[in-house]
Amino acid sequence: MQKPRNIKGPVFTSFFLPANRHTQIPSVMNKSIIVLLVDDDADDRKLFSEAMKEVDANSICIGISNGEEALLYLRNKSNPIPDFIFLDLRMPGLSGQKCLEEIKKEDRLAAVPVIVYTTSRDVDESIALKKMGAAHFMSKPTSPDDVYYMLSIVLSEKWN
Repeated sequence: MQKPRNIKGPVFTSFFLPANRHTQIPSVMNKSIIVLLVDDDADDRKLFSEAMKEVDANSICIGISNGEEALLYLRNKSNPIPDFIFLDLRMPGLSGQKCLEEIKKEDRLAAVPVIVYTTSRDVDESIALKKMGAAHFMSKPTSPDDVYYMLSIVLSEKWN
């Protein structure tokens, strides 16, 4: 048996097991998960979306390229409220931090877990974002297997 790979970020630390993509996470299979990914990098959105479909084939992954569009989408009451929001920090226009602030001001969105999903590894920044309401701060994995396992772990957590 291979040892788990330990991938560490400044605040979020997880152990990812070697790939076995034939097993879905039980808590993910119970219902369709709606995930909003806010990231200006089209390649990162594609990688994330493909991994999300592997974690849960019935999931709905909505990719938005900037903070302004994300807030427009989230404030439109005809759109479903996502189960999770993955938010890049470094985007042109409205930053991920400002977007997080705005999301947490909205009563109907305040309980949605926002996972900061970024290339940053700044510990002070991660602590500040956690205080602002971010559920996790995680550095973006670069391989498809690591994105898959990161999503598997986050989506299988017990959320209030």
